[in-house]
Amino acid sequence: MSLTRDKYHALKVLLKQLHSDVMTTKVDTSEIAQRVKSLQQFFQQQIVPLVNLDTNSNDEGQLQSNQTEMSKQLRLLEIDVMFFQGARQASTAKSRLDAIGDRLTTLIKYCNAILQ
Repeated sequence: MSLTRDKYHALKVLLKQLHSDVMTTKVDTSEIAQRVKSLQQFFQQQIVPLVNLDTNSNDEGQLQSNQTEMSKQLRLLEIDVMFFQGARQASTAKSRLDAIGDRLTTLIKYCNAILQ
């Protein structure tokens, strides 16, 4: 496995773990916020520098495009978490958790696309 694939696989595992925890357990809002911040740091430190590594010129453009979309989705995930933290009613909190789950699913799909 190339370095790029290894890093994206590690990111995918982290995303799946967070998704599973968000969807199946009662999670603390501060814990979710901390884990999302850790995901963003991992992405910035481990994934972003990979654009010019391990790729041929045909794949580089697609990888860059996927990275840009993933970066955007991670920022939106952070906003979703802030809205979740501010939710006062159970129904609002549930819809915010669903939005977080959907955002994580989207990020996992981007990882799958890169890993294929």
